[in-house]
Order: sequence, then structure tokens, then C-alpha cells
Amino acid sequence: MVSNFRQQEILELARKEGKVTVDGLAERYGVTVQTIRRDLSDLANSGRLDRVHGGAVLQSGVVNIEYQERRKLHEAGKKAIAVRCAQEIPNGASVFMNIGTTTEAVANELLNHENLLVMTNNLNIANILAANHSCEIILAGGVLRRADGGIVGGLTMEMVKQFKFDYSVLGCSAIDTDGDLLDFDGQEIMVSSTAIKRSRKVMVVADHNKFKRKAPLTICSLGDVDILFTDRGLPDEMAANCSNLGAEVVVV
Repeated sequence: MVSNFRQQEILELARKEGKVTVDGLAERYGVTVQTIRRDLSDLANSGRLDRVHGGAVLQSGVVNIEYQERRKLHEAGKKAIAVRCAQEIPNGASVFMNIGTTTEAVANELLNHENLLVMTNNLNIANILAANHSCEIILAGGVLRRADGGIVGGLTMEMVKQFKFDYSVLGCSAIDTDGDLLDFDGQEIMVSSTAIKRSRKVMVVADHNKFKRKAPLTICSLGDVDILFTDRGLPDEMAANCSNLGAEVVVV
């Protein structure tokens, strides 16, 4: 079967089932797993699928990818972003960190920092940083989102309001061409927006996949951000808008 026809069928299958696997597609089409991996990479690079461990999932503009799948997306890029972001945070700083697999990667890179105060609405970040005995951890209270360990809502927002942070480290679900940071959950956005207002320096961590995705709700503009850490250069229009908005872009 010609590659582009096979890829179109793979996309249709993903639309029906939500996810496709490398092994299942190789068996279905009688080709090697390497061939299927190339097909999935082509579909991911064109923004039609998201690669996950062992396969791919359909991109969504209204519903986020499941947390366990998000953890496996672009792990190398997230690691590189996290290493560079952590270098900007000195010992003795106060930091807010929100919900997201890339912010969790940053938390891993803060394990050797000293005398940090970290507030987070992410149970996973609290558990990661618990191994750093020099880090004071404040867990923002509120409603637990069981799917990913996030804590959201008005109570969380009110707690964040009481602090003034040196840094916020924020993830998002998508970045629009006009420079808007986007997400899916209005209660989560309330918390992140509050943290932006209560921080001296705002840093966003987002891999290149976020340039291709869509989400329905706006967190803020890149005009509200001091540094964007990412793993690839921004698309031309986005880069121009980002420059006009004054945000520094660090490509790792």
C-alpha cells in the first residue's frame, strides 16, 4: 500500500478508536514496525496525531490527552527544557509551579537546589520535591482532579493570592499563533492566572507540540510572560508576535 494512503487510513482509525499502536498497525498492514513508526512520525510532524509510547493518539482541541499519555509525549524535549529552566532558578528562591508534565520535569531538575520554597497545585510535583530535604513545599488546597493529581478551584486561587513569588514556572496545553497560552480547564486557569499576577518573573515551559495543538480557554498572553523555554524554533508568525509582545524565547 502506498504510504500516503496508508497514513490516511491510520488517521481515520485513530479518529474512530482514539489511539493506534505500532504493533497493531504493523500486523494490520503487513509491514515492519519501522515503516509504521515513519508513518506516525509523518502524521505527528504534520500536526494530525500526537506520538505516545508504542503508538499515537488523535490530537484534540476541546479535550486534553489523558495524563499517562501526556507523560510519554516528547520526553527528551521536556527534559532539555527542564534542565535549562532550572538553571534560571537560583538557590533560595520562592517558586510557584502549576499542573503539567513539563513542570514536573522541571521539578526533577530542582532536586539539587537548596533552600527553595515551592508552592504547587500539582500533587506529582510535591511528591517529586519531597526528596529534596532543603525544599519547603506548600501544597495549595482545593479540589483534587484525580485524573492527573491537579488541585484546582477557588480555594486554590485564594491561597495563591496570599503569596508573592520570585518565579512562576507554568505549563500550558497549547500556544496559539497570536501568542495566547491556552488550556482546557477554567478552574485550572484561575490558579495559573493568579500566580502570574503574584510573580516577579513568569517562565513558561512548552515543547514544540504545543505550537500545533488547540485548546478553548485562554490563560494569558506571551506579553505576560518573561521567558518561554521550548525545544524548537517558533513558527514564523508566532515568533514575530512573540517578539512584538516582548517575551524572551529560549530554544534548548
